[in-house]
Amino acid sequence: MDGGGAHKAASGRAKRARDSLSGTSVNRGPSTKLAAGGAHPRRAFLVLFFVEIWERFGYYGMASIMVLYMVRRLGLGDARADAIWGAFSALVYAMPMIGGYVGDRVLGARRTLVLGAAALGLGYVFLAVPLQAAFFPAMGLIAMGGGLFKVNPNNLVSRLYEGDHSKLDILFTIYYMSLNIGSFVSILLTPWISNHPRWVVTVAGLRFDSWHLAFGLSALGLTAGLTSYAIWRRYLAPYGTAPDFAPLRWGRLGIVLLASAAGVGALAEIVRHQAAAVTVVGIFLLLIVVIFARLLATDDARARGRVWACIAFTVMSVVWAVYNQQIYTSLTLFALRNVRHQLLGVHVSAAQFQDLNQFWLVLLALPLAWFYQRMARTPRGDFSMAAKYAAGLYLLALAFLLYAGGGWAARGGMVSPWWLVAGYGAQSLGELLISALGFSMVAQLAPERARGVTMGAWFLGMGAGMYAGGMVAGMASVPAGLTRAAETLPFYMHVFLWLAAGALVCALAATAITPLLNRYTAAPVAAKPEPA
Repeated sequence: MDGGGAHKAASGRAKRARDSLSGTSVNRGPSTKLAAGGAHPRRAFLVLFFVEIWERFGYYGMASIMVLYMVRRLGLGDARADAIWGAFSALVYAMPMIGGYVGDRVLGARRTLVLGAAALGLGYVFLAVPLQAAFFPAMGLIAMGGGLFKVNPNNLVSRLYEGDHSKLDILFTIYYMSLNIGSFVSILLTPWISNHPRWVVTVAGLRFDSWHLAFGLSALGLTAGLTSYAIWRRYLAPYGTAPDFAPLRWGRLGIVLLASAAGVGALAEIVRHQAAAVTVVGIFLLLIVVIFARLLATDDARARGRVWACIAFTVMSVVWAVYNQQIYTSLTLFALRNVRHQLLGVHVSAAQFQDLNQFWLVLLALPLAWFYQRMARTPRGDFSMAAKYAAGLYLLALAFLLYAGGGWAARGGMVSPWWLVAGYGAQSLGELLISALGFSMVAQLAPERARGVTMGAWFLGMGAGMYAGGMVAGMASVPAGLTRAAETLPFYMHVFLWLAAGALVCALAATAITPLLNRYTAAPVAAKPEPA
């Protein structure tokens, strides 16, 4: 290296050190990254892309069979299984509030990501242990691990192309696809393993049946994810929050580990007891109010408008969460009892129907990203975020109308699987327009200093929606003793019709406030230069 190059490198290192010590997030625009030390945003994105593939592989494999495991293996009633899953899902989506804070202020986004992935893997190992006493502690571990992990990859992705809103929409849509590549494969494999009761392994007196072997697959997924991160983590080195660029403080790490261990025990009890779950969800809602109230306490009118828009989009995401929860509860039990298990001549189990969601998400993500890019190049520009969210709500209404339509066309209480194919197609496109853009929404609207916490609040709201979705699914609970398809079908049709009507009302309300949201989220108009 020549003297000038050495001087530039030393200057770059000094600037990064000053940024770190001052608490400034080291986040540069694309034009300065290469000068700052050879950063590669595309390679960094691929690292996060593959880590998310394996994390989602683990989570959705477990999720695909959990309600069925509780109903068919543990002998719980529909309503009890739905309530447990609702409480657990609420915690999984709410704990990122803590993970966002730890990533922003304590350990750094990259380190917290690794810690969360390790906790998730350990939780799946506990779930695979054939001891009933390990069931709720495993759920507590998974909720804590998900909380530490979930928000931090999104936070890192948002820093790759800071300030380019259209590119962030495209990037997060593709990134969202990664979540569903892993889950697509695991939802095929995990139920398939669980449906082989003759597959039994005995180790040290413990009998691992097909259900526990299936849960073990999720642990393997997290192992693969951590391995891929370890191999390519150098590409993420230029990106992160302030603590990522400072030496690790072992005392802080110890405090986080002790607090996490205590939290796992508390989370296990919350999932176990419904009254505790209701109380905690109420606390979640109060925290959301406090967080957004603090963000609104600013003298900058434009900043307040963006926070109000963030609140509106978060409420719409909560609505989406209620509907998404039906995939693992009412729609899976509906598929078990009232849908024919043959699709294109292939046997499809009840849990594997969930893969229709992942199939459509993967199939539609890239064309949708291409459409955003094409629209951005036109004089009109891309559709506004508010318009995309409203369209997503209309699609949710259509999806549940299609599920109910399958009931009207049923023969002997059995529904053609093609109604689920069509319904999942509409629901998945709606998800891409709401949930996938939630990451981009926070990246664009939240203050940089509080982005991780705001993204945590967004997850917190979705956690409340997930719990509400479990309660809604409980309304379709089939009383014990009813086994004929013609007897169980009306319970599901009733809930699907109400959900379709509710989504339509929310979509109309979103349409009504779209002009206001467009004004709040519009980019500032550059001042015209004064004539010389």
